[in-house]
Amino acid sequence: MSPMEPFGARLRHAMDERGPLCVGIDPHASLLADWGLNDDVAGLERFSRTVVEAVADRVAVLKPQSAFFERFGSRGVAVLEKTVQEARAAGALIVMDAKRGDIGSTMAAYAESFLHKDAPLFSDALTVSPYLGYGSLGPAVELARESGAGLFVLALTSNPEGGEVQHAVRPDGRNVGATMLAHLARENAGESPMGSFGAVVGATLGDLSSYDLDINGPLLAPGIGAQGATPADLPAVFGPAVRTVVPNVSRGVLRHGPDVVALRDAAERFADEIRVAVAAG
Repeated sequence: MSPMEPFGARLRHAMDERGPLCVGIDPHASLLADWGLNDDVAGLERFSRTVVEAVADRVAVLKPQSAFFERFGSRGVAVLEKTVQEARAAGALIVMDAKRGDIGSTMAAYAESFLHKDAPLFSDALTVSPYLGYGSLGPAVELARESGAGLFVLALTSNPEGGEVQHAVRPDGRNVGATMLAHLARENAGESPMGSFGAVVGATLGDLSSYDLDINGPLLAPGIGAQGATPADLPAVFGPAVRTVVPNVSRGVLRHGPDVVALRDAAERFADEIRVAVAAG
């Protein structure tokens, strides 16, 4: 498959081949301790390499949380670069969870860090925050299109605090979250089999039938596992859009480490449950 094929097409193929599961790589201090690892760069590298070894050749997407690498400075970022490269070499798509959001040349620099095809941290997609106005994401949208990459825009997030912004009603009567979904639908118009510009929509939010989730793009859905949502909840939450959902599981898989086989088995159990739920939906 050409690396320049649009992210949406590559993601659709990966989801059809491997199932839609996204496994987070979240090496926070408590998980390192649970694995018997030190909270240092050596522990970070061992953790990340183990996750890649266990699941990168079998899940559709891996989602490193960049903050847990950045906290170790340049050596932590070097581990992140290596993690991205090894995971992509094993066939997983990388969604970099960095939630970048700024304006003008600063947004362009963030985009170049993660979406330029020659960047050390080049990822298949990047999470971004649109709350300086959706138009502020323009440099990232443009570079993603050029590079065959994608974006996941925070729209309806699973954290309770998000509602004070995302549920705020605009003068046109539509709330902010719905407005972000409408922007993404326009970005993806006419794309096949799926557009490259997705939304982050929490799996813990309950019935979302009042929202038009048909954006012709992927819906990254955190909240499965430790946050309380289950694969069986997906059809009720996402309705007809469930086939475009990329459910993210982090602690639900990672807590089974550092044993590679146990990590692999946990990921496969979630993947199987998600397949059943999507088929039922």
